Amino acid sequence: MTFAALPRLLRPRALGLGDLVVIASLSGPLHAAYERDLEEAVVVLERMGFRVRRAPLLEAGRRRWWSAARPAEIAEELNALLRDPEVRAIVAHDGGQTALGYLDLIDVEAIVADPKPILGYSDISLLHLVLYARTGLVGFHADLATSGLGGHWQRVTAARRAELEKLYSTLLTGTEPIGALPATSMWECWRAGRAEGRLIGGVINRIVLAQATPFALPLDWFDGAVLFWEEAGGQASYVWSYLQVLRHAGILDRISGMVVGIPEAIDGLDSPDVSPTLREIVLDVLGDRDIPVLGNVEFGHAGPNLPMPVGIRVALDAQQRALSLLEPAVRPRAMTRPAG
Repeated sequence: MTFAALPRLLRPRALGLGDLVVIASLSGPLHAAYERDLEEAVVVLERMGFRVRRAPLLEAGRRRWWSAARPAEIAEELNALLRDPEVRAIVAHDGGQTALGYLDLIDVEAIVADPKPILGYSDISLLHLVLYARTGLVGFHADLATSGLGGHWQRVTAARRAELEKLYSTLLTGTEPIGALPATSMWECWRAGRAEGRLIGGVINRIVLAQATPFALPLDWFDGAVLFWEEAGGQASYVWSYLQVLRHAGILDRISGMVVGIPEAIDGLDSPDVSPTLREIVLDVLGDRDIPVLGNVEFGHAGPNLPMPVGIRVALDAQQRALSLLEPAVRPRAMTRPAG
């Protein structure tokens, strides 16, 4: 297969100790019951060596319908953070249902002028996919602040938490490839094989929605890509349907491999003699497409999340249950100007 030329990656500048990280409401509101979790998230980020600030819309009890504010207000705050040279990274406090409302209001020129890591998953998947399509920005599909750093991270062993902190710190500050992500016994080979390609994905329903907007990824950007996805809530039949959309769109014919996250609260999975497993759904839709598939990898709503940086080249070996990041997600803090 001959692959089309891929877009040039837009990597943010590596963070350093003392750099400012802002936690922001990029979609859903902060419920008062989760204020303690947010405080824990701040502690985690500070332990990594960063200064942390809350964006103004991140205020317990502030809401408009299912959102932290009107989409235009969220976009205004996000754009202010993108334009502020002191802000070196933005972490979404939670997901939600709002990003679709302001995709057309984001200051992409500010992103190109000063790219910054934007961390999050769920609804934030839309931002990663759309900003990658529009600017080449590496999307940091990683844990949210409130439900992740201050939630799931607090319910694992101290050793696992330390491993995650080191991984995230390296992701944001390191300019060498991370290499193999830490695998666990939960990872499963659903179809053997090896692949290398750019990592593209997110919540599967958001992948489908992103492709229905004017900011969709060009189909040829999926050539040779490793598609990663997860889903939370809804029905098993919905997942089957989303995969069918990707099949009809031609995406499944272009990718070189697939990585599937742990399903969360999906009705109709694994009911004996009644419902299929997620593996069965995936292989049913893939049919005779002979690509490696690695399942039950720790990213998405089941949490804690292994980082899955959108746009970064990875190596997948499903038989060996291995996934490696072959490139850094950030660039050196000081770039030497070429001679001439």
